[in-house]
Amino acid sequence: MKPLLKNITWALFVFIILALIFSIAFEVLQKPENITLDKLALKINNEEVEKIEVSGNSLNISLKDGTEFISQKEAEAGLSETLNNYGVLREKMQAVSFEVKDPGGVKFWASILIPTLLPLIIIIFIFWLVFKNTKNGMNQAFNFGQSNLKSFNPFKEKITFKDVAGLKEAKQELEEIVSFLKNPKKFTDIGAKIPRGVLLVGAPGTGKTLIARAVAGEAGVAFFHMSASEFVEMFVGVGASRTRDAFARAKKAAPAILFIDEIDAIGRQRGAGLGGGHDEREQTLNQILVEMDGFDRETQVIVLAATNRPDILDAALMRPGRFDRRVILDIPDIREREAILKIHSDDKKLEEGIDFHKVAIRTPGFTGADLANLMNEAAIFAARSGKVKINQQDILDSIEKVILGPERKSRVITDKEREITAYHEAGHALVSASIKEVDPVHKISIVSRGNAGGYTMKLPSEERRLKSKTQFIADLTMMMGGMAAEKIIFKDTSTGPSNDLKVAYQTARAMVTKYGMSDDIGPVAFDEGGDMVFLGRELTSDKHYSEETARGIDRAVADYLSKAYELAKKILIGKRKVLDEIANRLLEKEVIEQEEFMGIIEEAKIKPITIG
Repeated sequence: MKPLLKNITWALFVFIILALIFSIAFEVLQKPENITLDKLALKINNEEVEKIEVSGNSLNISLKDGTEFISQKEAEAGLSETLNNYGVLREKMQAVSFEVKDPGGVKFWASILIPTLLPLIIIIFIFWLVFKNTKNGMNQAFNFGQSNLKSFNPFKEKITFKDVAGLKEAKQELEEIVSFLKNPKKFTDIGAKIPRGVLLVGAPGTGKTLIARAVAGEAGVAFFHMSASEFVEMFVGVGASRTRDAFARAKKAAPAILFIDEIDAIGRQRGAGLGGGHDEREQTLNQILVEMDGFDRETQVIVLAATNRPDILDAALMRPGRFDRRVILDIPDIREREAILKIHSDDKKLEEGIDFHKVAIRTPGFTGADLANLMNEAAIFAARSGKVKINQQDILDSIEKVILGPERKSRVITDKEREITAYHEAGHALVSASIKEVDPVHKISIVSRGNAGGYTMKLPSEERRLKSKTQFIADLTMMMGGMAAEKIIFKDTSTGPSNDLKVAYQTARAMVTKYGMSDDIGPVAFDEGGDMVFLGRELTSDKHYSEETARGIDRAVADYLSKAYELAKKILIGKRKVLDEIANRLLEKEVIEQEEFMGIIEEAKIKPITIG
């Protein structure tokens, strides 16, 4: 800011200097010639003068040929008397037009005041700029402890529960908060205590901020929101001061909602090793605890907070009387995804007959934010293609772009690599179709997207919250299908299955150490301390099992992977002709959709097997 004001000051100074220089030069160029009174008398007698303008003692003389002169008359005598003294004849004088102007007008005063006041005005302006900077700095110093609390008017831009698709249970839980804000007397008369804090817990993008604004919209109360990270500064005590200011402003506007986003930024467990020794953060957390305890029974302020890491919050923050209510916001299921897609398509131009159910089937695990981004990508895709409306294919193509990245058709690959990729994806798809427990294949492609040379899209036909051991083994077999196909066809393997092997290893290890699905190890879950350092609880993690057990875990994981590979290889060897047909179709068309793939499977009369 200071360099900008300095530049403005110098620019004004240079502008004034240039203006003065040009005005002086203009006056020098345009100023008429000054003549003496005797020459003026001579010109009047020669009948050359047409008009004389008298302004005080100044004379502006205009000749008949258009030439102009200036002169000065005697101060003590009148002009006619002066001209008579210089021998001007009366009849000659009568032939000249005389005009007398009052020198006391605006021009007169301007000629006196401007030279005097202009320098003074410039000096005052420069001092004003200097003091303004100083004042801003002082204001920033005095306002440093005030919170950067943002307000939202629920009446100007009203958001209600109707604008939030899904989250039925969360809405039911928050309806109680709305009822209290609308009619607190109903609860206080019966002796019920006011709920102080509500913690909204959910994965990123599940709509925590949106539903908090919807609560304010439903209740019709003031809504203040601030990120938890904005409380903390490098100066000790500023966070606590901002906390006091935020709560004071919310109480002043009661009934109101104070929303603190990402509260884990300051609510992390105190005294917890890595990430737990920040005095300013802990002082801010202490102040929040004190403020929430300081709410009067009649105070109509509800504190809503959002986090996606409830496991790292301090226990004092979660005790009764503070954030004792926890509202879980789940990843939307297929019906909720369909409703969310319809909401985010309201402001977009769509072709008739868009099947949002089909889109919802292809988007398992998508949050509300992901679905909003999906519809936006579809609109961008349609506009880039020169369309005026979004069609079904635009949305389906956008799903793959969001998951895997944009198509890379310009990527240069050899014919050999293309053939390997085709057989690799054909192996995945054929193994998936040969096992009942694997989700159905929706699309196979050898068009590069992101870092993937090709992909096989399989999607669940129904929403599942639990997964059995048989389903895990089926998934491992499907993951090994690409590597098995390469080994069968080319008698060698490439770097293509690297990601498959990584995911398969993680899955198999979770089966053994987390879910107790190994017959050799037994129904035991091992704490491997994978996220302890991140949680800030311990700097190091110890294995809570012996080296012999560790070797047993490694053998069990390897056994799962090797058996899955052998089963995939056995399936593909028995269906070699179908494998060749799928790979050749991919080499020819690059993409095989679900209907065409199922036609190949039905024509080959492949019956899926059940593995145990």
